[in-house]
Amino acid sequence: MRVPFFISFTFLLFIQDGYLFAQEKFTLSGYVKDSTSNETIIGATVTVQGVKKGITANQYGFYSVTLSQARYRILISHIGYETYETELLLDKNTTLTCKLLPRVAQSKEIVINAGKREANIKAAQLGKFEMSMTRIKNVPALAGEVDPMKVLQLLPGVRNAGEGNSGLYVRGGGPDQNLILLDDAIVYNPGHLFGFFSVFNSDALKNVSLIKGGMPAQYGGRISSVVDVVMKDGNSKQFQAEGGIGTISSRLSLQGPLIKEKASFMVSARRTYIDVLVRPFISKTSPFSGSGYFFYDLNAKVNYRFSDKDRVYLSGYFGRDVFNFRNAERSFSTRIPWGNATGTIRWNHVFSSRLFSNTSLIWNDYRFQFEGGQENFKINFNSSVRDLTVKSDFDYYPASGHQLKFGFIFTRHRFNPQTTTGESAGQQFSPQTVNIKYANQLGLYVQDDWEVNEKLQLNYGVRWSLFQQIGPYTKFNRDADGNTKDSLVYTPGKIVQQYNGLEPRVTMRYSLGQTSSFKAGVTRNMQFIHLVTNAGTTLPTDIWVPSTYRVRPQIGWQYSAGYFRNFKDNMWETSIEAYYKTMENQIEYKEGFTPGIGDQEENFVFGKGWSYGVECYLNKARGKWTGWIGYSLSWTWRRFESLNNGNKFPSRYDRRHDLSIVMNYQASERWKLSGVWVYGTGNAFTLPERFFLVEGVLTQQFSSINQYRMPSYHRMDFSAIYTPKKSLNRKWKSEWVFSVYNVYSRQNPYFIYFTQTGSPLQGNLEVEARQVSLFPIIPAVTYNFKF
Repeated sequence: MRVPFFISFTFLLFIQDGYLFAQEKFTLSGYVKDSTSNETIIGATVTVQGVKKGITANQYGFYSVTLSQARYRILISHIGYETYETELLLDKNTTLTCKLLPRVAQSKEIVINAGKREANIKAAQLGKFEMSMTRIKNVPALAGEVDPMKVLQLLPGVRNAGEGNSGLYVRGGGPDQNLILLDDAIVYNPGHLFGFFSVFNSDALKNVSLIKGGMPAQYGGRISSVVDVVMKDGNSKQFQAEGGIGTISSRLSLQGPLIKEKASFMVSARRTYIDVLVRPFISKTSPFSGSGYFFYDLNAKVNYRFSDKDRVYLSGYFGRDVFNFRNAERSFSTRIPWGNATGTIRWNHVFSSRLFSNTSLIWNDYRFQFEGGQENFKINFNSSVRDLTVKSDFDYYPASGHQLKFGFIFTRHRFNPQTTTGESAGQQFSPQTVNIKYANQLGLYVQDDWEVNEKLQLNYGVRWSLFQQIGPYTKFNRDADGNTKDSLVYTPGKIVQQYNGLEPRVTMRYSLGQTSSFKAGVTRNMQFIHLVTNAGTTLPTDIWVPSTYRVRPQIGWQYSAGYFRNFKDNMWETSIEAYYKTMENQIEYKEGFTPGIGDQEENFVFGKGWSYGVECYLNKARGKWTGWIGYSLSWTWRRFESLNNGNKFPSRYDRRHDLSIVMNYQASERWKLSGVWVYGTGNAFTLPERFFLVEGVLTQQFSSINQYRMPSYHRMDFSAIYTPKKSLNRKWKSEWVFSVYNVYSRQNPYFIYFTQTGSPLQGNLEVEARQVSLFPIIPAVTYNFKF
């Protein structure tokens, strides 16, 4: 009954469309673009003077507003651009494609930003942050590597896992609970160098947005947050090149027209070269000759405009980390490559002035491989996820004040959680425990962004999700000792297990005046794929598993409310938000788990989690001094019947206090200074409390789970950007970035281990806890160029 309800609701929208046309109303529609590059502008605000209801351009820069016949003054604006104004008589359906001019004069900043900066108090969406690439590049970075994911970690409600890690832990959720998209393709592992750098090359990106509260119905499959990353389309007016030479890597991006103002391309590449620089200093006779590490990634995109109604995009990403280690003295070597590959084909089509669609075909592949050997022994470990997705999204504008979205997404999954093979003295072994799993996932949604009146705005919708584990698959029945009693074979396509459910989403905004508003929301989310980890950080050895007859989908309910207020003509933005979130069917490994070659599902235990907290945000939007302060006070708990004697315990993602201060200062036309200071309560972890001897062997008795805390984490970073005076006769632009990571060289804990000295037989045994820290003070210099 649920699917017909969805179809019926969509049908009623089209009936409403015909009714509205009968009322002699006309539609103004078109695209908002950058005048210098022809790139579409996401989220531009279209305001009609005299009509208090406006509209926002969608992800492809398309907008539509329906009004009664009259003469109107139209204002179109976006941060960083001059406001476009025009007057027109709307006596028929009209197309207006607007090209905004980037801001060049700082004195105009107040006028340009005033309208758009009201979005944080006017929109119904809770917990959404849009991060421009200019803003991201101003934040100091580790070794000079600009990293959008690390900038998102500086926002309230978002934390990292520890020193250098690029994983996101949002409102008590784990790293797998974030839907990370790159041009509609899911990114399963967003980190390079075991998470210390993200896979996103800032030169290739147009926009980064984070939604951590009140996820709209158009997004599904995760229960914590959405990170939506959009690549540049490519300049369709002129050829451009930009890049940088840094301490650990270099990058180069090229973009330009294939057919002027009709087709364009963008390609961007990045690679580290520490392995290349160190290689000459390692003797070929050294036992470690051949060891090294590097990562690289490649972004590419092509688009072609067939007509004013049709446009096609082809984009892709390919990235790999490669770690090699060799010890000739012990005849030991290992090679560990891992990474993501994605490909997206998208077709934009304008059916009418009120109906816009995007249809996408998406392929993505994540894989991890371990190859190791010593003398005559070799071992190979593989883990991978491969998806093929088709989705279609529609934007429909039935009347002024309504922006409807509806669509579907279907994904075919192939999971290989773990495959292990080996060879010893010429004898090969391949255990018959390959547990490749297949699944189908379907989502249908409809939502409406409805401006009810001047004070009240609603964003409400519903999503219906279906997940099927399908064959080929063999289900084993085992006795209490783990021995196989019998098995059941499922042929290809046959349903092994099926889950489905509705996910209602509602957020609202109530204006308390021109400068303040109250917002609230409640959402239900279902998650069918899971990252299972035996460590506190996002490592490539963690495995992705689907929901199966053993593993039930995660279900999250989030309730949130907040007060938002702007001051001094929107120069200052402030907010305070409170939330409460429940998480069902959480997964951990059972006590005493050790990795093996069998189906890892047999080692899972299941429980629940919940988190709650308050987040404060203060942002200065313009002036010589800009920046923000974010503070979170939160609690995150877990309870598993078979862990910790059934008692609740703090999650590894629990952090009581989290504070970030980000400041930017435009000292002069040539110098820009930036600083960051972060503080966080130490990670929760489990310690041995007693040591005793059992038959001469030192044995440990551990505390309850996550009973102890590591020392608090804090760090200061600084950067200075110098822009040389530009020659009037040259198109070459450049800048020098001088950065210092961990200015006062704080030795933040990465992990703690125990070492022992002496002998228990002699009575002088001592056990000592030692802390491992990763990064001391790290200065870096980067040279960026553009022409």
